[in-house]
Amino acid sequence: MTHEEKRAWIMLVVSVVGYSVYAAVVLNQADGGPLTATPYAGVLLWTVGGAIVANIVAEIGVGVVNPRASRVKDVRDREIGRLGDHVGQAFVVIGAVSAMLMALARWDWFWIANVIYLCFVLSAAIGSLAKVIVYRRGVPQW
Repeated sequence: MTHEEKRAWIMLVVSVVGYSVYAAVVLNQADGGPLTATPYAGVLLWTVGGAIVANIVAEIGVGVVNPRASRVKDVRDREIGRLGDHVGQAFVVIGAVSAMLMALARWDWFWIANVIYLCFVLSAAIGSLAKVIVYRRGVPQW
């Protein structure tokens, strides 16, 4: 497994776990009440920050476990990275357009913030999943 594939796995796991923790905490705090009345901003910021730190720590851990692993990117790594990024970026656009429409419709800030966060997570997770699949099956020839 190449270093870049390990990085994709780390991003996939950290993004899914981080969002799952966020969703669990917010739903637990709602306690049957309306979600829009739930304090979410602090939890959102802490889980995003925690996911960033967890990703960095995991990548450092992978580097410590195998210090002699090559970190050189070849053409295949760059193609796979580009493909995964393009797949993931679609969700950033979907989130931005959704948030803009929700703001124009004057939806509660809770929903706007959460759709943006969800789309960032989907971008990271699905982009990383695309990279992992392509590493396993090969770069598609168009």
